[in-house]
Amino acid sequence: MQKENIYKTLFLSTFKLSLFTFGGGYVIVPLMRKKFVEELKWIKEEEMLDMIAIAQSSPGAMAVNTSIILGYRLKGIAGALFTLLGTVSPPLIIITIVSVFYEWFKQNAIVNLMLKGMQAGISAVIISVVFSMAIEIIKGKRYIFILLMALVFIGSVIFDINIILMILLSAFVGLVDTFIQDIKKSKNIKGGN
Repeated sequence: MQKENIYKTLFLSTFKLSLFTFGGGYVIVPLMRKKFVEELKWIKEEEMLDMIAIAQSSPGAMAVNTSIILGYRLKGIAGALFTLLGTVSPPLIIITIVSVFYEWFKQNAIVNLMLKGMQAGISAVIISVVFSMAIEIIKGKRYIFILLMALVFIGSVIFDINIILMILLSAFVGLVDTFIQDIKKSKNIKGGN
């Protein structure tokens, strides 16, 4: 990481990602992953998955939460401020412009067709994110989370179970698993001494 350019890179990267991304956090987060994990190699894949999990479980927009956590992880509070500004500036600018021309946008057939096309693209990106996260879970052989992912999907799509209940159940399973993993690690450390 070059110190003189890191703040500029944080701001410009999140600004560009936010400017050209439609569909919210599920679209921008994989692009952040590609930029900061694959291209810049500033953070590891596991860290990015952890950041996404924390961002999803925190109140607020997932893209904004992820960018704040990412910026904080890389350069503390200043980094978080730069990534926050980079992420929220494009939507604020776009919404301001749209609000001025709202009546025209609402009645324009071309704009409406363009938005319909974007919906299809966003669906593809969300499916891609689900598969990439699932592959990471499968690689780690964390079968409890594979099962949990399938059960939450079935509960949501087929049985229409309240999403808040599923989030709470998932959080509970994650806490229990973390507790069990910590116990195993401490036993391995004691057994190795």
